[in-house]
Amino acid sequence: MKYAVIGTSWITKAFIEGTRLSGKMQLAAVYSRSIEHARQFGVAYGCDVAFDNLDTLAAYDGIEAVYVASPNSLHYAQCKLLLKNGKHVLCEKPITVTLEQYDELAELADKNGLVYMEAIMFMHHPQLDKIKQAMGKLGKITTARLDFSQLSSKYDALVQGERPNVFSPDFAGGSLLDMSAYCLYPAVEWFGDPDAVFAHAGRVSTGADGYVNGLLVYKDRQVNVTMSKIGQSRIGSEVMGDKGTLVVEYLVLMSGVWLVDREGNRQRVIEDVPREVLMGAEADDFAWYVRERGKYELEYRYMQKRARQVVKAMDAMYKMIMDVPR
Repeated sequence: MKYAVIGTSWITKAFIEGTRLSGKMQLAAVYSRSIEHARQFGVAYGCDVAFDNLDTLAAYDGIEAVYVASPNSLHYAQCKLLLKNGKHVLCEKPITVTLEQYDELAELADKNGLVYMEAIMFMHHPQLDKIKQAMGKLGKITTARLDFSQLSSKYDALVQGERPNVFSPDFAGGSLLDMSAYCLYPAVEWFGDPDAVFAHAGRVSTGADGYVNGLLVYKDRQVNVTMSKIGQSRIGSEVMGDKGTLVVEYLVLMSGVWLVDREGNRQRVIEDVPREVLMGAEADDFAWYVRERGKYELEYRYMQKRARQVVKAMDAMYKMIMDVPR
């Protein structure tokens, strides 16, 4: 399946490497605001088709799908344009900024018979079932703490008075919109829709949230979700039951996953999987949903359900931390 990319950052490069491992997707076009940059980026991957106009890209017959990795605030408008032009879309996190936007685009995709999916490695992890099996040994689970706190490479620029996109409200920057999907997908996959959501944030000079603490409340348990772009976590995440604890050293890649019993004995649950392999699995599933929609319809709908739950929780948290009337 021939595809284009919107965005030329490190995440786009990682995705392209993943599709090379997958073998089911072929890079056929690159978009950048600079045509020269688009051409240079494409040449490195054997692609000689470049665009600096989104309308022209959306109408291009040489591709079936587009991987969108632009600034967060652009996802909705770009995906809408692509879906209107009959292109399947795999969009980086957050797939949209609001639940209303997600519902609109999911409906548009269905109307046009297209696949519209969020790029989230966790949901396509080849050993996800083993993690669920390990959680079955934890006994009664009452508490989980899911964290993605990573000091941004743009933090020093922010401190020096610059306004990087990742810290700009104009580009829907900040820790919640950038990072919460990595915490919320495991939460809803393991525990379902929360009964209530709460959140509080600390702002940086631009007005964006530098760090967020959230709480997902369930009938019989609570899940803390924490994320930060201005500090670096060193202790990872954990799910706690009365018979043991599941420890995840790095939630983004689900690496360093251990089952720890009451006595503190540690047992490795899964082997670590490289990022490019996980992105290849993500690309594989996206391609299958496009190519054999009938066969994979239930799985695709499951992915849509989880995406909506994540956007719903993220939207509620965002309205709380930004004091938006609900």
